[in-house]
Amino acid sequence: MEKKRLALKKLLVAVEKELLHKPDRKTLDRLSLLVGFQDWDSFQDALHGDVSADENYK
Repeated sequence: MEKKRLALKKLLVAVEKELLHKPDRKTLDRLSLLVGFQDWDSFQDALHGDVSADENYK
């Protein structure tokens, strides 16, 4: 039983570590393409600034 508990604890630690891991720039750029932006920076500008998403379609 102790072996199973230790294995489960290791698995939980690995999953938590992966969840806290920040995705790399390439992944963020690809995700922003899915929502209609050219790259991560343009998505962030539209999200946090005064830039409209329509700027991406000119």
